[in-house]
Order: sequence, then structure tokens, then C-alpha cells
Amino acid sequence: MKMIADRAERMRQGVREPFTRDRAKEMEVVKEREKAFAAQTEKTDRLRALRLAREAEERAAAAAATPAPKLKKTRKAAGQA
Repeated sequence: MKMIADRAERMRQGVREPFTRDRAKEMEVVKEREKAFAAQTEKTDRLRALRLAREAEERAAAAAATPAPKLKKTRKAAGQA
């Protein structure tokens, strides 16, 4: 009886083995996808930070470069001077 049980167990293991290998491959693929997604997210965050910094610099430069509004002379003021 023990021989039959051993043989049956080996058969079960033989049947399970391809599924176990497939599962391991799938887990590896999932890990690679997660790694790629994390790298993409990191890149996006870095580029967003650079863009926001550049826009802030541009706003500050535009605010500093804006000339004071010129006052228009009216006819009355021009005639009195």
C-alpha cells in the first residue's frame, strides 16, 4: 500500500510542478511591472518638481521685470506746468 501512496504522491507533485513554475514566473512578471511603475512614478514626480520650480522662477522674474505704470499727463496738468 505504501508504494501506491508514494506513487500517487509523486504523480500529484508532477502535476503541481508546472503550475508552481507558472506561478513563480507570473510573480516575477508582476514584480517587474511594479518596479517599472515605481520608476515611472519617480520620474514623473521629479519632472513635475522641476516644472513647478521653473514656473515659480518665471513668475518671480516676470513680477520683478514688470515696469511701474506710467502716469498719463492730462491737458490741465500739462498747461499749468
